[in-house]
Amino acid sequence: MKKRFTLPILLLVLLASLSRAQTASTPKLVGPEKGALIIVGGGSMGPDLWNRFVELAGGPAVADIVIIPTAGEDSSANTAPREKEKLLSLGVKNITIMHTRDPKVANQESFVAPLKKATGIWFVGGRHWRLADSYLNTLAHKEFNAVLSRGGVIGGTSAGATIQGSFMVRGDTKGNSIMVGDHTQGLDFIHNVAIDQHFLRRNRQFDLIEVIKARPELLGIAIDEGTAIVVQQNTFEVIGSSYIAIYEANQIANSTKYPSGQNSTGGPFYFLSKGQKFDLQTRKVMDTRPQRPNEPAK
Repeated sequence: MKKRFTLPILLLVLLASLSRAQTASTPKLVGPEKGALIIVGGGSMGPDLWNRFVELAGGPAVADIVIIPTAGEDSSANTAPREKEKLLSLGVKNITIMHTRDPKVANQESFVAPLKKATGIWFVGGRHWRLADSYLNTLAHKEFNAVLSRGGVIGGTSAGATIQGSFMVRGDTKGNSIMVGDHTQGLDFIHNVAIDQHFLRRNRQFDLIEVIKARPELLGIAIDEGTAIVVQQNTFEVIGSSYIAIYEANQIANSTKYPSGQNSTGGPFYFLSKGQKFDLQTRKVMDTRPQRPNEPAK
């Protein structure tokens, strides 16, 4: 009787082990599984940034955009004239302005109704803690993610960039010079990432170093004005007119150990520019150079 049940039990144990191993070996996505993020460092946005956003939202003929101005001051939070005018000039006809300061309102089905048909969301700049106070862990937050799950796009600039990360820098209600303040939880569209903005324009290039030292599991991404990263799954591409910078714990540690750069790691961060791509899973720059004739594939 014991022998009769031994083989099936062994098979079940083996299958369970294989299933666990397969799950463990499956890399977790850092960016969204579907859809895309456009994360802009603030300032004036060139046509390439706006055009990419509209394209990822389905093109001007079908794009259905929800603009969220909640990060702005109370006097301007109910409107987003510049963003709306820009989208209209690109041929987008379906545009909704959505705003509340009350998370109870953000939990109402009637409030989130525009999100259920949206192909794109745009977060306007301001103070990102206002976005967290209004939408974090609400029904609206769930519907933001649903837009991505349908293959849509979420974009934002300045505060609308930082809120997209999992860890929120400059989120203190007392002022944006405090890197780790009383609000640190972002909307987490891109995981284990802290995003800073305006970083060259406002001389902020060293500000993320201490954050990554304290939270070495995080990847720091600083984005300058007029520049963006387009995130799809585990990859992002740089677009726009300036630079972004990458902050990673090992890079920072090596630059401290060898301050003169004799180990060839360079400084505590490094720059990427338009057209360059980055693997968020391996945290390495991707080689996008065209393959030379007769050069073996890597």
